[in-house]
Amino acid sequence: MAQVECDIQETTLENEEGIEVDGITATCSRCGNETESFGTSGASVRRCLVLMRENCPKGEANFYVASSGEDE
Repeated sequence: MAQVECDIQETTLENEEGIEVDGITATCSRCGNETESFGTSGASVRRCLVLMRENCPKGEANFYVASSGEDE
């Protein structure tokens, strides 16, 4: 299992009701795959990293970490 860094960015996302809310996007440094999560806390960052592992388009089982140190 490889450790792969992801770029973490705060952004604005649209929720199910069409309302803009603060959120997080994580982008894989290997393939560019992107995940997003509502909220800007450490839990939101961790959720993005877990989703990255679960939804890897290459089917890899990597350990994803925030490159900016925002994974806590």
